[in-house]
Amino acid sequence: MIYTVTLSPSIDYVVRLSNMRFNVTNRTDSEEFYYGGKGINVSLILSELGLNSTALGFIAGFTGDAIANGIRNERIVTDFIKLPEGFSRINIKIKSGGETEVNGQGPNIPDYALEQLMAKLDRIQDGDILVLAGSIPKSLPDDVYEKMLDRLAHKNIMIVVDATKKLLVNSLKHRPFLIKPNRLELSEIFHAEVENDADVEKYAKELQKMGARNVLVSLGRKGAVLIDEFGNKHSAGTLKQTVVNTVGSGDSMVAGFIAGYMQTHDYAYALKLGSACGNATAFMPGLATKAKIDELLKQF
Repeated sequence: MIYTVTLSPSIDYVVRLSNMRFNVTNRTDSEEFYYGGKGINVSLILSELGLNSTALGFIAGFTGDAIANGIRNERIVTDFIKLPEGFSRINIKIKSGGETEVNGQGPNIPDYALEQLMAKLDRIQDGDILVLAGSIPKSLPDDVYEKMLDRLAHKNIMIVVDATKKLLVNSLKHRPFLIKPNRLELSEIFHAEVENDADVEKYAKELQKMGARNVLVSLGRKGAVLIDEFGNKHSAGTLKQTVVNTVGSGDSMVAGFIAGYMQTHDYAYALKLGSACGNATAFMPGLATKAKIDELLKQF
């Protein structure tokens, strides 16, 4: 089983208008909403690819109920902890020429609720996959990912971490199967300028020395580079279509990589499918669909 953890899920409310003005009433040209959070995005793409997962994390209020009900399907088991106070975040994304975001705070997570989540993690068995993705709410300790992995250290599970700075670095002692920094995050971790492919490869290998098995570096419009656990370098570019939305592209890449590896145990194919999923999301208003992924996979 694949388990994804999203500590602060959200509803992303996207509004589009031709001319945003302040201090007056604005009318939208169109609007959409999506269920968000990095781990949830991974579960949704895995579902498109035909894989089952269990989504863990915290929800609260009517927005939390909407998230749980909205993502639940025959391939996604929702096993969120419902908090008694507050409500899950609504993130407002205003698209008018550029993009302005107003992100909600989300509910406070008490200690007992965190312990309930830890108890759910105890159900994970040898051979399962655990995806830890995204930032940590301010009401949780900043070493919460590390504590989760400490608790599971005696089990033989595949760990995937898509997080920033200290959250990522502190996970490395647990030998994660996959981490996915981007170029900026490499620069921040090593306090160095990462300017070219040689730099990317150099610092990805440094992360392997620190414990990571496979390092997938997303490079935005320049594609992605994978340094696999055998020291091999794999590269993937991007396709030339109109970019509609970059939110969730990295999560889609992670999901595609997991699915590709599970299907073939071939790192080159895992990167190929991951890249197809990441590109597919970038070319759609929401997350990628199976049809779009299949279309793009033929082009890699």
